Amino acid sequence: MRALKQLFKADRVYEGGQFRQNWAILIEDGTIIETGEQTVLERKYTQTPTVDWTGKAILPGTVNAHNHSFQSLLRGIAADRPFLEWRDQALYKYTPLLDEEAIYIGALFAFGEMLKYGVTTVSDFFYVHDGGNARDEAVIRAAKDLGIRLVLARTMYDWSGAPASYRESVPDAVKRTRELAVKYQGDPMVTVHPAPHSPHAASPEMIQAGHKLAAELDTPFHIHVAEEPFEVEETLAKYGLRTVHYLDKLGVVDERMIAIHLVWLEDSEIRLLGDKRAGLAYCPSSNMFLSDGVTNIPGLLAAGVRVSMGTDGACSNNRISVFEEMRMCSLLQKVTRLDGTCINAGQVFHMGTQAGGELLRLPVGQISPGYYADFVSVDLNDLSLLPAAELFNNIVYSLQPTAIRDVVVDGKIVVGDGRLLTVQESVIVRKINALLSKWE
Repeated sequence: MRALKQLFKADRVYEGGQFRQNWAILIEDGTIIETGEQTVLERKYTQTPTVDWTGKAILPGTVNAHNHSFQSLLRGIAADRPFLEWRDQALYKYTPLLDEEAIYIGALFAFGEMLKYGVTTVSDFFYVHDGGNARDEAVIRAAKDLGIRLVLARTMYDWSGAPASYRESVPDAVKRTRELAVKYQGDPMVTVHPAPHSPHAASPEMIQAGHKLAAELDTPFHIHVAEEPFEVEETLAKYGLRTVHYLDKLGVVDERMIAIHLVWLEDSEIRLLGDKRAGLAYCPSSNMFLSDGVTNIPGLLAAGVRVSMGTDGACSNNRISVFEEMRMCSLLQKVTRLDGTCINAGQVFHMGTQAGGELLRLPVGQISPGYYADFVSVDLNDLSLLPAAELFNNIVYSLQPTAIRDVVVDGKIVVGDGRLLTVQESVIVRKINALLSKWE
């Protein structure tokens, strides 16, 4: 059981866009109540248990705005293949082997690794429903067992070319998504959002139904958009419109939209997304691994699109660290535009923390009173963070996982001294190895 009140203190705390020296954070019942100088808060709360992280800095936990947890089980399979070959040889080939227990193990694997890398909130875009919600519940159970904060982007998928376990009718998808969302309303650790898969894999009726359900539930909705040229070519051939204009004609481009990827866009689509205040979950490493192309992040930001950061699934990345994605985003944009100033460390850090919380409509990604007590400690003596005078830039451009020592979610320490505390890593490893031995 966590103490109702607890004080965390460290050499530095990142709050309000800067590192504050010898700072402390008071939490109560999973929420940040007060921040301030250590000496002031210690005098004020003399009876409050204190966690002393001398030699460390505290950062907001990162927000992984797009992941497919089951894909961690397929990491390394069908590497170095074109997109459609990768999809068919990894996802489609192995989906029939994924029962409810496999989905649970895959989620334990993905979420456990993420926690060790400083992810405190994850949006899992999950589509292997197999005619119900039992597998969705397996993902939720894994998140609760580990102690990570979960947004389940429950996918709505009706393309006839996909595996049967992905597909649902529009009425079934709406009914099941609504049931799951209503069940977890009010749970601070789990929220459910509708997620029509993509213009390729969800019919116009499914896309509109997902958007309508999001309005009913007052949530965002998630959708893959313009990841690959074939999707743009398909909407042009079927509807005479590029992807974003097609979605706008359906009436679904608005501030609820969290689009994933947005690689293949024309300027008119970028302007439209900005005008409608749409959001993006950007997955640079996945886009590189699958040779998708390069999203125009400076252009989208300038247009007013709200940009967050995602890892995508671990068989198309193949790492699942948002700190890694911050670095990849900045480097990829700089080299593509031959402009070292087109994006900076502060922008990508914002994308991986505060922007993700804002898009998911959760009080996460910041260390500030009223926000959930989700934060990470890093070792100031880790070689990857030196020299200390450039700590912020080094967190974005050179941090290694060895620097991440502790992770707090909902006021609970779930990673301590670099080790998972909620589910033993050895247990996760045994489960993975036992499962994969059946596939050989």
